[in-house]
Amino acid sequence: MKLLSIQIGQPRDYQPVEGDTSDKPWRTAFFKEPVSGPIQATRLGLERDGVQEVEVHGGVDKAVCVYSAEHWPHWRDDLGLGDEFGPAAFGENLSVSGLTEADVCLGDRWRIGAAEFEVSQPRQPCWKLARRWKTKDLTVRVQQTGYTGWYLRVVTEGALEAGQPIERVARPEPDWPLTRTNQVMYELKDDREATAELIAVGVLSESWKEQLGKRLD
Repeated sequence: MKLLSIQIGQPRDYQPVEGDTSDKPWRTAFFKEPVSGPIQATRLGLERDGVQEVEVHGGVDKAVCVYSAEHWPHWRDDLGLGDEFGPAAFGENLSVSGLTEADVCLGDRWRIGAAEFEVSQPRQPCWKLARRWKTKDLTVRVQQTGYTGWYLRVVTEGALEAGQPIERVARPEPDWPLTRTNQVMYELKDDREATAELIAVGVLSESWKEQLGKRLD
């Protein structure tokens, strides 16, 4: 398990693609640039990184976004892309190898460099993925494949650097791999028992607990 690359970015304005009458100006921090050397992870994310829609992105529960390089070949083939689909292709902060949603569980604790992280939820794909790659149904495709990525809390602040190993130091919820977590969110919407079980997982992000809780109202 290895940290391949680190990416950060700030919200910026982007103009419509010339000649595309359906495109509109938009503002986003989706486009991120690679970091050379060490960077500090804080409770609210990586230094010098930002989010545009603070009501749905960022915060303590979603401080750092992770995506697996193991999925790049699938998306390159599926979307007809080449090497441009690589680090930060899904707007992630950390691109990793040797891990997928099947290998990662809610609450997993990772040590990378001097920082320690905790898995809080799968990433919930939004419209910006589709906009970035000009594929209208990409959000649905991501949900269907389960290749969503995931979010981390920063448990111990510290510096990390691309190329460092990822050490798993704890696994408190072995029954909740992210594949199962995604299944409850997207495929088992009418399964009240499974929904209640997921909500009861203490390390699950507050936003997911709230969203899932509405199914039980």
